Amino acid sequence: MSEFGFIGVGNMGGALAGAVCKKIGGEGVLVSDYSAEKAESFAKDFGCRATDNGEIAANAKFIFLGVKPQVLPSVAESLRATLAQREGRFVLVTMAAGISIASLEEMLGMRAPIIRIMPNTPVAVGEGMILYTANGAVSEDELDAFVSALSMAGKTDRIEEKLIDAASVISGCGPAFMYMFLEAMTSAGEALGLDGKQARAYAEQTMIGAATLAASSPETLETLRVRVCSPGGSTIEGVKKFQALGLGGMTLEALNASYQRTLELGKKS
Repeated sequence: MSEFGFIGVGNMGGALAGAVCKKIGGEGVLVSDYSAEKAESFAKDFGCRATDNGEIAANAKFIFLGVKPQVLPSVAESLRATLAQREGRFVLVTMAAGISIASLEEMLGMRAPIIRIMPNTPVAVGEGMILYTANGAVSEDELDAFVSALSMAGKTDRIEEKLIDAASVISGCGPAFMYMFLEAMTSAGEALGLDGKQARAYAEQTMIGAATLAASSPETLETLRVRVCSPGGSTIEGVKKFQALGLGGMTLEALNASYQRTLELGKKS
């Protein structure tokens, strides 16, 4: 019996599988994908074993379903019989946006131990944010093993399921919004006469540094912002312009649009 199995090794599933391989060793990991070639290539790179969905469903302790929301119902249907016949413990881990644990149980036609996660793309570099929730069928020991295995992917945080969709808009969709701001900063730098490569490097390091400082400081974000703004100085003028343009309201509208779409995806599944 393998400890971890990943059905789907695309961008997200592959990044998580890679992190688990780094943590526990590839010999404890099985992978599959709709493209057998992709699974074989991944297995070669990380020292794990490529197989098919059926073997993972039959033998893995933790079964990660790394498939899109619209594909999950058909994948769940294909695994139902195998999972129903299992005698030993197993835990399903789903990362399909908008699909609740109850909905997945309905697709499977059974009460099963399920962990629902919302990771983000920085898991690929070990700096991800992985939100997770679980039903009562998952033991605390199993949750501990799950969290430990993903430690190389970034930070994990347990959250109530009713809040996971809203939280995932910040952590899951958030990287795209951060990249948009970096693009805007880079373009502004170029407009001010900087070389584009320089402007991007300055913007990237500034975002990394500001986030690192914020994460390590007990101060509020407002206090940290005010400390950069000398009265009558350059920074405060930019801050005033952002406030006048309604940065806060614009951000809320954008996140709410993503949140509503997440809810729609859940209803369509």
